[in-house]
Amino acid sequence: MTENDDIDLTSLSDEDLVAQMHDDLYDGLKEEIEEGVQILLDRGWEPYKVLTDALVEGMRIVGIDFRDGILFVPEVLLSAGAMKGGMAILRPLLAETGAPPVGKMVIGTVKGDIHDIGKNLVSMMMEGAGFEVIDLGINNPVENYIEALEEHKPDILGMSALLTTTMPYMKTVINALEEKGIRDDYLVLVGGAPLSQEFGEAINADAYCRDAAVTVDIAKELMQRKHNQAVSSGS
Repeated sequence: MTENDDIDLTSLSDEDLVAQMHDDLYDGLKEEIEEGVQILLDRGWEPYKVLTDALVEGMRIVGIDFRDGILFVPEVLLSAGAMKGGMAILRPLLAETGAPPVGKMVIGTVKGDIHDIGKNLVSMMMEGAGFEVIDLGINNPVENYIEALEEHKPDILGMSALLTTTMPYMKTVINALEEKGIRDDYLVLVGGAPLSQEFGEAINADAYCRDAAVTVDIAKELMQRKHNQAVSSGS
């Protein structure tokens, strides 16, 4: 691949540059995304507008094709890596301007399980959708989740498991939240290869997420529903 495929990004109009960035995200071209972000900022774009118009919209397209089986995990990881490059530039600027994230998520693989590709993909796709994500990594006991929830006050708790033997630990975590009387403070999303809709319902999770692309859709929908409930109960 020649640099920028011989396209001079600075010569493009804002509209064409954003469209090109969607293509570059799709192709996982990190340097081009970083350059595009910087050009838009230099042109006076608000960081939040760069995030939503160029990056989030680009990752939404990636998410749709991932869900539909057109893109696969290695390609999505490349796209997510490019997104991360752009986010590294934007994150401090977003913090300065106080731009609101879509929501906040704490995510981690449960105790006894060291699988993280699915979890990492969910983290990246959620970041790509404008969520702030705190990733606890692998092999997390109940205490790790509780501490993270108390410290970060997220909207969503995500738990991942790839082994049938570690699946039940999700219920242990949810039970602990119930005992503390904080279960209803969070949307609990669970995912992983051996899980099912029935399992999610049985352990009192808010939703079972089949894959990373679906997770973003479900998270947004549940956040909206929770927001609407809060508004209607507050009025």
